[in-house]
Amino acid sequence: MDKIIVNPYEVEGDIDYKKLVKEFGLEEITPETLKRIEKHTGKLHFMLTRRIFLAGRDLKWLFDEYEKGNKFFLYTGCGPSGPIHLGHLMAWYFTKWLQDAFDVELYFQFTDDEKYLYKDLSYEEIQKWLHENMLDVIAVGFDPKKTHFIINTKHAGLLYPEAIKVAKKITFSTIKSSFGFTDSNNIGSIFYTSMQTVPSFLPSILKKKKIPCLIPHAVDQDPHFRLTRDILPKLGHYKPASIQCSFLPPLTGRNGKMSSTESVKGILASDNPNEVKKKINKYAFSGGKDTVEEHRKHGGDTEVDVPFQYLRYMFEEDDKKLKEIEDKYKSGKMMTGELKAYTIQRINEFLEVHQKRRKDADKKLNSFMLKY
Repeated sequence: MDKIIVNPYEVEGDIDYKKLVKEFGLEEITPETLKRIEKHTGKLHFMLTRRIFLAGRDLKWLFDEYEKGNKFFLYTGCGPSGPIHLGHLMAWYFTKWLQDAFDVELYFQFTDDEKYLYKDLSYEEIQKWLHENMLDVIAVGFDPKKTHFIINTKHAGLLYPEAIKVAKKITFSTIKSSFGFTDSNNIGSIFYTSMQTVPSFLPSILKKKKIPCLIPHAVDQDPHFRLTRDILPKLGHYKPASIQCSFLPPLTGRNGKMSSTESVKGILASDNPNEVKKKINKYAFSGGKDTVEEHRKHGGDTEVDVPFQYLRYMFEEDDKKLKEIEDKYKSGKMMTGELKAYTIQRINEFLEVHQKRRKDADKKLNSFMLKY
């Protein structure tokens, strides 16, 4: 049986999300929560109705505050150490929907310090990826008037005074048990969580009033924010709420999550149509049968079929169309090649729009930087 590991630095195995939600002590997103979101947004995002975003913390409290007029802010981030892939974009496009639907500010943290401390890359390489990654974030379409980029090494004067207050409340033994660290970890990596905690209460410091925070993120980041939630009340701040998603599968199957650094790389935001076609056709794990005859007779398995899962997670917003594809594939009326071709088309349509916006992103960069 595959070993299952889920933490901010490693994700392995075929993850049972129900078990993981229970193990992490998360709250499943209930129909009542969805009704509450829909009341304020008018329409639910398909990533909610399909349970891509499946759990969270303190969402009831967050909407209680929102309905009292205490509007929340969003906080998410990116560790710049390589190219952006579809898994990153999935979470960010949902975050953009939240920003638009609730008309709220977003604080977006770029953890260049973390990646320098954890990766075998030079500081200069990290800075190159920082610039490239910022362009992809801008291309998502966030509102520049309501979106504030925080770069850990550039905003250190703002972050560090608050980070040491957090650090004083965390012991080395807590860090070791939370992340599996040993005495051989460098001291910078041990301190890092203190920096990641700060944006969850920074707007409250800057605006001199307590403001709720909602963090959209994948479930592997939960250990960071469990620590954050333990510490912030001790410093007089609200615990951040969260809404958490499952992982976009890697091309090779359901185990783990998409990566831009594995030998079989994920689909990147910069991939051209031919690269997308090649990756899906060559590497995407199929739920189809071994022969045409078997497939026509028994149909395919959409639960394990990666192209179908990409449609479900991100690239087919129309529920009726998705159900039609699912029924055809399961019945054997649609072949694996047809399903792959449709998925390639949908991904390339999406990337064409994203890449077009990215071309102009450099001109907008300064307007996204947090000023203080």
